[in-house]
Amino acid sequence: MTVGLLGNKIGMTQIFDESGNIIPVTILKVGPCVITQVKTVLKDGYNSIQIGYGKISSKSLTQPELGHLQKSNIQPLKYLKEFRLNENLDQFEIGQILNVDSFSVGQLINIRGKSIGKGFSGLQKRYNFARGPMTHGSKNHRAPGSIGMGTSPGRVLPGKKMAGQLGNKTANIKKLKIVQVNNDENILVVKGAVPGKPGNLLSIVPST
Repeated sequence: MTVGLLGNKIGMTQIFDESGNIIPVTILKVGPCVITQVKTVLKDGYNSIQIGYGKISSKSLTQPELGHLQKSNIQPLKYLKEFRLNENLDQFEIGQILNVDSFSVGQLINIRGKSIGKGFSGLQKRYNFARGPMTHGSKNHRAPGSIGMGTSPGRVLPGKKMAGQLGNKTANIKKLKIVQVNNDENILVVKGAVPGKPGNLLSIVPST
């Protein structure tokens, strides 16, 4: 089964392998997720399933969101996400519970989530620019320098690297290796770091 799941980042730690080497790992709380909708080529033009994750009060949902879930007799869920599939959808049905047992140790996965926001940042921090001289009368310590030509075209070209928002963008980390799977507590332990701070919502998809 190649369908993805939703989960939260718990935090990072380190473990030892059989040779005594330290491995940095991230602990993820994945699922349980509920299938809220199944789309087919005949009806919708493509194959996909929509899953929901995270219990929430019905007062926190809009009427369209609540009606969409109530139509399938599913309790209110905080997050909904659609995953396109190329395989047969006969094994999926609305209301079906998906857990981490669909993943295995040693499997490679892709994890998508929002990176940590660092606010408005300058060029040295945002793009690793070199600073100007700090002595000998220099007044250009952390200034950006020239940002374009004067007469022609006489404007700043799109895409120019300048100070601005750093982080808080969707990041996709590919081919992370699963080190441990705990089916009882829906825990995944993956080698390496994943986007965001603890508690961040993540999309976990098998790597192809």
